[in-house]
Amino acid sequence: MKHRLFFILLTCLPGWLAAQELNCTVQVNSDQIEGSNKSVFTTLQTSITDFMNNRRWTEMSFTPQERIECTFSFIVTEYENDVLTTELTVQSRRPVYNANYNSTLFNFRDTEVEFEYKEFDQLELVENTFTSNLTAVLAYYAYIIIGYDMDSFSRLGGTPYFQMAENLVSTAQSTDYAGWKAEMSSPRNRYALVNNLMDEAFKDFRNYFYEYHRLGLDEMSTNVTNGVTRIAEGLPLVREANRARPNGAVVTVFMDSKTDELVNIFSGASQEQKQAAVEVLSDIAPTRSADWERITNSD
Repeated sequence: MKHRLFFILLTCLPGWLAAQELNCTVQVNSDQIEGSNKSVFTTLQTSITDFMNNRRWTEMSFTPQERIECTFSFIVTEYENDVLTTELTVQSRRPVYNANYNSTLFNFRDTEVEFEYKEFDQLELVENTFTSNLTAVLAYYAYIIIGYDMDSFSRLGGTPYFQMAENLVSTAQSTDYAGWKAEMSSPRNRYALVNNLMDEAFKDFRNYFYEYHRLGLDEMSTNVTNGVTRIAEGLPLVREANRARPNGAVVTVFMDSKTDELVNIFSGASQEQKQAAVEVLSDIAPTRSADWERITNSD
């Protein structure tokens, strides 16, 4: 895997062939819906796939092999009068340099996705205009995914794309659809996530997100010890962000995405690094104590 920014810079060269930003796999699960005619859900899955993969989301251009791998998994819980109530899980990944491994960047479960859809409806997005909750949600997560990817390759590189997601949140404030507004009952919805990402309190965390990937994971192919040390040294920044904004959506996403990876990284670390990492991780996510014990008990 070559550095994604290298490919982005190459797109400035004349004659360079480029592709869209996303390589998105979409699943629409309608098992909870009774009835034998499920064609609307199949059509919806195809429409979302085309919408995500064929639209140009930014002015950047990627080569086909550099498109961002992501997954949208919808579970339909209600379907009546062309209105679907769904739960959506969104994940994105990026390859680690010189390794046969993809690191999860973003893992988010959205329990409040309701939209109207008639079979064969065209999915359209009009900038700065709220026309459909479905396309607004899809666009929001497209920008979030791109922002996370850019943050992993350059310091605060995702800011322009998080701003685009924030603009969608602002546009959606006049609607009654759930997930777009600040709510005490939903502290980890779309509003809360992008609000965290643009919050100055998370700036150091976002810088660490870059170091974790570029100076940590990507360096392990040449020097594992240095890569692990860089990741270990920055972990207290995650704790500081969590203390500044307890149970913030951004830290929760990080832990949901990175728990298994962190266990694997520190299981092979020195005893001193293990103890320090477990202390910090237990402070950030005490409910994951069984995972952190795997680090302590590793040989």
